[in-house]
Amino acid sequence: MSAAPQTLLSMAQAVAEGTLRSRDLIEQALDRITDTHGEGARTFVAVHAEAARAAADESDQQRRQGRPVPALSGLPVSVKDLFDEAGSVTRAGSRVLENASAATQDAPAIANLRKAGLISIGRTNMTEFAFSGVGINPHTGTPANPWDRASRRIPGGSSSGAAISVTDGMAAIGIGSDTGGSCRIPAALTGLTGYKPTASRISTAGTVPLSFTLDSIGSLGRTVSCCRMADRALSGQAVTLTDAAEPATSSAPRLAVLRTYVTKDMDETVARTYEQALHRLEQAGATLTDIAFPELETLPDINRLGGFPAPESLTWHAKLIEHHADLYDPFVLKRILRGREQTAVDYITLRLRRDALITRAAERLNGYDAILMPTVPIIAPRIDALHEDGIYAATNLLLLRNPTLTNFLDRCAISLPCHQHGEAPVGLMAMGQHRGDERLFAVATWMEQALETIRQ
Repeated sequence: MSAAPQTLLSMAQAVAEGTLRSRDLIEQALDRITDTHGEGARTFVAVHAEAARAAADESDQQRRQGRPVPALSGLPVSVKDLFDEAGSVTRAGSRVLENASAATQDAPAIANLRKAGLISIGRTNMTEFAFSGVGINPHTGTPANPWDRASRRIPGGSSSGAAISVTDGMAAIGIGSDTGGSCRIPAALTGLTGYKPTASRISTAGTVPLSFTLDSIGSLGRTVSCCRMADRALSGQAVTLTDAAEPATSSAPRLAVLRTYVTKDMDETVARTYEQALHRLEQAGATLTDIAFPELETLPDINRLGGFPAPESLTWHAKLIEHHADLYDPFVLKRILRGREQTAVDYITLRLRRDALITRAAERLNGYDAILMPTVPIIAPRIDALHEDGIYAATNLLLLRNPTLTNFLDRCAISLPCHQHGEAPVGLMAMGQHRGDERLFAVATWMEQALETIRQ
């Protein structure tokens, strides 16, 4: 069996042309999941092997019979253990929910994936209840970053398994949630592309919530087109191979480069790689303008009582904590319980201050095609370097700092790999406007093409 194509688009084209069967893709994915020398056992908490094979055979049969099928029919997708899938228990990376009843129906976003023809290969590991950007899970294990795997570095979180499912060829695309960077952080640390949509575009029903205000549903793939096709599927839009392959924006974009707040504490590798990427974009014709947004410096104060995730997650978890507090990851439990620190006045004030910052951001940022910053300011640290609570907490805050801006400002964003092949993965984040997702995909495609020369 020859190796499968690498991108969602190339896989879809190969299956449509008859040079590859869906069953081939599924078997290759399952081989990698079950490889005893690989990360499959730490990447997946459940594998739908027989159901995936049956769905692949059905897709192949429909194609042989000349029946119309969706553009993504027969391609394997991994689903984060946060989403309901009919017949599966949604554990959200926890022991707390391990005895819960199986879901009776798919979450709407997952139902949309199936309508688009994608086949769920299994459920991916994650940070417990999605409450960390590091990706470590003390209950189910932590899959290692593909870069410098012998050193076992963090994959990033909370969509840790989603990232490794794609980097290691266990799925064509990984579906994750993003409340403060949970798609973009692991994408940046592992060398993938990660997308966070405008939150209201994709239903979060049928998912275990972290923050009702900030939660969104995104994807991790190898290219911008992978994430764009997944985004269209998740949001219930028609997906065509022609749309997926459409060219980037015809004109070089106007890009704003944020400084100060988002560039603090960069390590040497990220700082060097990020500046090289900016230089390459400018060489390719983009207009880059350094801008200040000093109001961002108020974010630590705005979120000093745990922001939206603490009280909103506590609302959902209160009864479970009352009876099963001992089953929680202590780090996650501590963050959820911070919700007790907020009064009603604190919470309302938080909402008002968010509204004011969104308005100010529109005034300062809406004249540009995208706003650039490092996705995260550090390369992936070793898992064993984060055992001490203080180091873990500081690393988590650093990883979340930049990505969470997009969620707080209710915008869309994408993380693109910008490192040279073989070097430590570094992500370049482009943030678009609220509901500016299609424009951002076009700009990101242009950026991807411009950056390709330094990634070869």
